[in-house]
Order: sequence, then C-alpha cells, then structure tokens
Amino acid sequence: MQMKRSGRIHYIEAGFSGPACSVQGFTTRHEGVSRAPYNSLNLGTNTLDQPHNIEGNRSLLARAFGITQDALVTVKQVHGSDILVINEPNEDFSHFLGLEGDAIITNQPGVMIGVCVADCTPILLLDPEKRVIAAIHAGWQGTAAKLAAKTVAGMQTMFGSDPRKLQAFIGPSIGKCCYEVDTPVRQAFIQNGVPWETCAESSGDGTWRLDLAAANRDLLIGAGLSSTRIQSSDMCVCCHYELFFSYRRDSGETGRQMGFIMLKQ
Repeated sequence: MQMKRSGRIHYIEAGFSGPACSVQGFTTRHEGVSRAPYNSLNLGTNTLDQPHNIEGNRSLLARAFGITQDALVTVKQVHGSDILVINEPNEDFSHFLGLEGDAIITNQPGVMIGVCVADCTPILLLDPEKRVIAAIHAGWQGTAAKLAAKTVAGMQTMFGSDPRKLQAFIGPSIGKCCYEVDTPVRQAFIQNGVPWETCAESSGDGTWRLDLAAANRDLLIGAGLSSTRIQSSDMCVCCHYELFFSYRRDSGETGRQMGFIMLKQ
C-alpha cells in the first residue's frame, strides 16, 4: 500500500500482485472542488453538497485515469446486500446510479466501479485469471449480512472465479479505536453467524469496540480466500482528519471518499 497521484487525484494504491490488469485504490479527501464541510474531493451523491461540486469531483477522478465520467459506475448504497453485476458492454452506465445496492461485480474492461464511504469498509476484489473485479461497501449492516462472502460467491457463480485465486484489499475505514457499537449490532452478527469474538472487544455497559476490517477479513477467508491474498489498510479514517472523511467524527456533515477498481482495456 502506498500513496500515489494520478492527475490531481491523490489516492492510496491497493497493491495487487501478478499481472497488471487493473488500476485500483482509495481516494483521499484532497484536490477536489467542494467547500467545507465537504472539502474537497467529495464523491458521494448522498450528501448535501452541491450537485455540481460532486459532478466536478467525479469528473476529476475519471479524467485522472483516462476515462469519461460515464464509465465511472456507482450505485445507490443502502446498507443492504444486493449486488449489481455488469457482464456485457453498455452504451450508457448512468442509469446504474439510481439502482440500490452495495456491491458491484464486472468483467468489463475500461469500466471503473466504485463504492463511496465515510467510515464503512471499502473492499476491492480481483480475479487476475478470469479478469473479474468487485467493489464492496460494508458497514456493520453489510458485514452482518455477509456481503463480502456473497460477492465472492457471485464472482464464482457468474464468472467461474476460484475463491482461492482471488485477491482482496480492505481499504481505510473506521477503526475499533473509534467505533463503539451496542447490543443490536452484536445480535445481528451472532444471528447471522458472523464471527464476533475475533473482531469485537467489550468496552463495558453493553457496548463493544468493533473492528470492521477484521470481521470482513474473516468473512473473506470463510468464503475461500487465502489469508495471504488479503491485504488490509491499518488507517482509521476517524483518526486521520487530514486524509479522510468520517461520518461519525464529523457528526454526519461530511463528504465521501471512494474505493475504486478498473480492468485495463
């Protein structure tokens, strides 16, 4: 993992090994056009930032990697477990913006798929052999719903991916140092069979410190990925104000960074 720059965009590169068949990473909050409290590279459409600012920021991201803004595909994230699959060329990707979902899978080159986050966990998946990629938005609801594992299963079913050959990168999210949750979250994890003891520490009075990255790592391993093929950022977005937006730290008035990935033509 290293900080890189393409055009005006500063981003943390997800260091997948093997053939260089994709570009991938996680944006920071810098070098955009939005004003406070969304300053400055706010990429989230579900904020109260001015729409023309968000359009401008998305255009900057697209141009930085040599694509048109139409080829930057996100969905309307709802903290659920629905997955958008793009398995054929499209003349216009803009209609996907209104679809509800929290993960995207595609085998189409030149299409940048992304998830917007401001505490939740962005996860990128790559199958270098079948040339399939995925982007996942996993807050506590998506983690409790095993969205990461469902996305791996979707890649396997739709494209024949072998989970043992997949690579994963878990991007910057809120760390357990800053993320305290209560009993309903614990119950949702336990009821759905998501490991709890390995990713949560009791902080007393019916609250726990939750490590979303660790929980999703467990889900990916349970889905068949090798632990040696899973990388994870140790950066807490809540702690690093200078680099990232954080919904919890900023009391909801904040922008969104993006985890993005694209197959090369």
